[in-house]
Amino acid sequence: MKRFSSPLSAMRAAAALALLLVAGSLLASTPSRPLAGKQRPPAVSDQRYDQHAGAMAFASEVAQRNGWDPQWVREQVGQALHLPAVVRLVRPAPAGTPKDWTAYRARFIEPRRIDAGLRYWQAHRDILARAETEFGVPASLIVGVIGVETLYGRHLGQFRVLDALATLAFDFPAEHPRAQARQTFFREELEHFLTLTQQSGRDPGSLRGSFAGAMGWPQFMPSSWLRYAIDFDGDGQVDLFDSQADVIGSVANYFKAFGWQAGMPTHYPVQFDRTRLDLPTLLAPDIRPTFDAATLESLGVVLDEPGRQHSGPMALVELENGGAPRSYVAGTENFYVVTRYNWSSYYALAVIELGETIRDLLEPGR
Repeated sequence: MKRFSSPLSAMRAAAALALLLVAGSLLASTPSRPLAGKQRPPAVSDQRYDQHAGAMAFASEVAQRNGWDPQWVREQVGQALHLPAVVRLVRPAPAGTPKDWTAYRARFIEPRRIDAGLRYWQAHRDILARAETEFGVPASLIVGVIGVETLYGRHLGQFRVLDALATLAFDFPAEHPRAQARQTFFREELEHFLTLTQQSGRDPGSLRGSFAGAMGWPQFMPSSWLRYAIDFDGDGQVDLFDSQADVIGSVANYFKAFGWQAGMPTHYPVQFDRTRLDLPTLLAPDIRPTFDAATLESLGVVLDEPGRQHSGPMALVELENGGAPRSYVAGTENFYVVTRYNWSSYYALAVIELGETIRDLLEPGR
């Protein structure tokens, strides 16, 4: 069985080519769902969850709910190891830590990632084209996601998924402002993970991923794998580790499921008319598209001509730049869809710009 036109606009070919000569490596604001990143294997703990009363009660409930062998479930949950590193990694940044879009962007729109993305697109051009045709999701967006998530398979995560999910399910840091909700979420993800291994016949202890339990080239959480991953190569298996057709098709299917609209831009550049600008009203809905073009302009947003012609709702997306002036774009419903992959406008714009930078190098003059 298989294992599984501003800085914020699309970059033109000349500008994209120049990026290949400049390296960026600054770390900035963290997306809401942690990326796999270049993670070292965690220190092994000797604390097994077979000694955790809550974990064993959970195992019994899961077995009964799903009609599984209770002993099997207890053995799987019980073999999980507590990972102190995971607890540290999910703690929120200290209060007052500034976000920085410019630095965050430089982490991903950089020569090594662009070069790897070019090779990836060229190697899988036909599959990307098929996915774009079937789902209406641009190849550039798919390539951008895979590049930001795992650097095209180079950083799939070194944490045993079973350990990471159990640690977050039963020992989520209590000081986190959303501790109870997040612990509930990870208990559900642990159950989804066991479901996934039941369906695939995989050993739950054999799969590795991010410290949040995301897996494969696109870093799907277990629930997303079950709901949105597809068999795009037609071999009867869903494989997000070794089948690039399944990886590409699954990313496209994810966006389509969340309402991607073919042909719609993700965002437009903006300027401000300071005499009318009402930032509190504009930013109140956060990144949820709320205002039509006319309303945005009445509140002091100056759109370019394509933005003025946009027929759907938009949101004013604000991006902090540390101590420098903030950046803004008008995000469409498709921009909001990209944030459903990772609930961060910084992440969404990085994915979009990485993919478009690579596209412009492959298709100069587009």
